Amino acid sequence: MTGLSSVELNGSISSTLRRDFSRLHVDRTVGEALAEIRRRPPPNRIIYFYVIDDDDRLQGVIPTRRLLLSDLQTPLSEIMVREVVTIPHTATVLDACEFFVMHRLLAFPVVDDQRRVVGTVDVELYTQELSELDRSEHSDDLFQLIGVHIAESQQASPGTAFKSRFPWLLANVAGGVMAAFLSGMFQRQLQEVVAIALFIPVVLALAESVSIQSVSLALQTLHGKRPTLRGVIAKLRREFLTGAMLGAACAAIIAVVAAVWLRDPRVVVCLIGGISGGVAIAAVIGVAMPNLIRISRRDPQVAAGPVALAMTDMATLLVYFNLARALI
Repeated sequence: MTGLSSVELNGSISSTLRRDFSRLHVDRTVGEALAEIRRRPPPNRIIYFYVIDDDDRLQGVIPTRRLLLSDLQTPLSEIMVREVVTIPHTATVLDACEFFVMHRLLAFPVVDDQRRVVGTVDVELYTQELSELDRSEHSDDLFQLIGVHIAESQQASPGTAFKSRFPWLLANVAGGVMAAFLSGMFQRQLQEVVAIALFIPVVLALAESVSIQSVSLALQTLHGKRPTLRGVIAKLRREFLTGAMLGAACAAIIAVVAAVWLRDPRVVVCLIGGISGGVAIAAVIGVAMPNLIRISRRDPQVAAGPVALAMTDMATLLVYFNLARALI
């Protein structure tokens, strides 16, 4: 098999699928499955056994060693791995290469929209392609899309790690300095109602926590996929609604505490609006950053967190302080 060109990299994986993968029914025992395999041995090498139901939907995967060493009376459902990393049938060859690099597995099932297995991709089919890509002029672009720069992966020294990670931490430094400036701009409100300042840590902590949650979820969904504008907009809309609900729930708890403790309705309203608005915006930022960084072909794993946190702090403080200015 010859190396893949840049055009083929963006082509469908359908041409590289193995259709003769090993299926086992979820209702079988280990003994029944082994007997069936002996009656109808797979024509090619076996890496994993894929467990399906009556509708051919993927239920789990069983490594060969686990099947051979398990008791014959054990149901397959008890030894199969239920959390299976799958590749969508709409994926490209480049997406499949990314799965092999990131997950370090020997094969992946390819599933349709109903989670039916349409084939598998085997690392054997991609070994030559990945090797030739590593030596080709396209290799740097490939690994940037995957989120791993070749030079960095080959020179994982402390100095190299420092150079790759420190610039992104400057986003946190800049965010902290800007937060101090913002506090100075709203100094009058903070002096007039000291309680506003008392709740700044909890307001920021909630927004930052939700932002990091959103970043983590976005990074998971980016595996094997390149974001599209329509897809990102849909994710932002969903995450905004989720963030608004999370913010409202947290704000209600904090507001009750403030009402009982301080008995100042202005602080209560400021907390409700500041936390609800800040957390909703933080959720949007957390989803947007990994996708935007990935679109720009940078490493979202390293960059998304610091950038999202810095922007979250700024946005949350602006919402919180402006509400305080309007109410006081």
